[in-house]
Amino acid sequence: MIQIIFVQNFNTMEGKKVRVRFAPSPTGPLHIGGVRTALYNYLFAKKYDGDFLLRIEDTDSNRFVPGAEEYIVDSLRWCGIEFTEGVGIGGPHAPYRQSERKDIYLKYALQLVESGNAYYAFDTSEELDNLRKSQEAKGMAFTYNYEVRTRLKTSLNPEYADYQERIKKGEPWVIRFKMPVNQNVHMNDLIRGEVIVNTSALDDKVLFKSADGLPTYHLANVTDDYLMRITHVIRGEEWLPSLPLHVLLYKSFGWESKMPLFAHLPLLLKPDGKGKLSKRDGDRLGFPVFPKHWDDPATKELVKGYDDYGFLPQAFINFLALLGWNPGTEQEIFNINELADAFSLDKVSKAGAKFDFEKAKWFNHQYIQKLTNKQLAEMICSVLDEKGIKCEMSYLADICGLVKERMFFLNDFWANAYFFFQSPEGYDAEAVKKRWKDNVPELLKDVKAVLSDISHFEANSINDTLHHHVEAKQISMGVLMNALRICMVGASFGPDLPLIMEVVGKEETLRRIDKALNEIKL
Repeated sequence: MIQIIFVQNFNTMEGKKVRVRFAPSPTGPLHIGGVRTALYNYLFAKKYDGDFLLRIEDTDSNRFVPGAEEYIVDSLRWCGIEFTEGVGIGGPHAPYRQSERKDIYLKYALQLVESGNAYYAFDTSEELDNLRKSQEAKGMAFTYNYEVRTRLKTSLNPEYADYQERIKKGEPWVIRFKMPVNQNVHMNDLIRGEVIVNTSALDDKVLFKSADGLPTYHLANVTDDYLMRITHVIRGEEWLPSLPLHVLLYKSFGWESKMPLFAHLPLLLKPDGKGKLSKRDGDRLGFPVFPKHWDDPATKELVKGYDDYGFLPQAFINFLALLGWNPGTEQEIFNINELADAFSLDKVSKAGAKFDFEKAKWFNHQYIQKLTNKQLAEMICSVLDEKGIKCEMSYLADICGLVKERMFFLNDFWANAYFFFQSPEGYDAEAVKKRWKDNVPELLKDVKAVLSDISHFEANSINDTLHHHVEAKQISMGVLMNALRICMVGASFGPDLPLIMEVVGKEETLRRIDKALNEIKL
């Protein structure tokens, strides 16, 4: 048995500028698993002052979704993941869209045929389907490999010695990689360590198709990584089975010395840990799995993203970075520069990371608390615009300071602050039932007169006045304050009551007391 060994470590790349890439396919919206892959590539490049490329791998025309490429670019920008080369900005290795590079790949596919590492195959899809069904009927699986390639319609079959004539006549063909027989391929993954695969367990993958003149993922991926001088391929665990083929392609081309180092990231798992988090899980489990909202061109439905929920992109990125990577410290809150400084592939886990939306909410809450009142006001002023409410930015900033402690999402603002801008439209039935006692109307009528006499209607004065009134009348402070809160808010929540009253003013405070007395009937 022949042993093919590719032992790699980061030190073998010393002296070379780090170049990494994110290479999504435009087959739909960018899943958060893809965002994490892009993020880790970005952090790695940023840590080593390297280059980060965005390449669109759109060779699968059957699965192309209009608008997906634009969505990918917009999502990365919303996340703050910046690339130095790629689609939309160009660079020395343009074009960065594989469909625009199609003339490049046939040359390399033919090079593999000429070197004996690939061959032509003329089987139709119908013929291959029949072969699979025939094998399945016998309780066996069909594999296009060394056992069958000399007996099928290939240039390796002596009966197809006229394959060049067939090509000239326009008969459809593909080029398949000629997988070596019974060879152990030893590879070193930067996260998983040594990986050993015997080639007899692998099939002869299609590399190029004459029908559309396009390569498959494997040929295009390896060729572009080589031509774009990629030094590290950091991608998802689902591509680990492709690693033997990819390193064998580097060997077949004679590019071993230029082969990048490989690191395969752990899966993002469902919250219960049972299986990979998929694009369909968001609707089922009640949380977004896309960074931004997605207008599905097929269903015409709007699928919500983290932006719709009111996440800050910095919080989203901080949370995502820690799904599968551990800095080795107790620190959890990182800005992007701190993430890059701390990031290393040797601290990336081999095991899948369970997704925890409650933890994501916690991160967003922490980031909202770190905002200044003015910053938060600027982010949520559109909420008031949509409702036709006009107010000074300084006033809005003051309100933000009073309610942001209760905000987990930017979208939480209105639910926690509406009463600063309008009188309650209704009264919470449970709060009224629990807090609105029989003696409340008389208590409110008395306190209304006391409040109307306050000359400087400020929180401290209001608070002192209410306390003096309660002591003088020997009534329950709790009963009075709960009733006043229902008048002011319509429910039993909100910031300190005297502060609410100060902000809305004396006239509005008295008006709301009258409104509640008129509308609340036990």
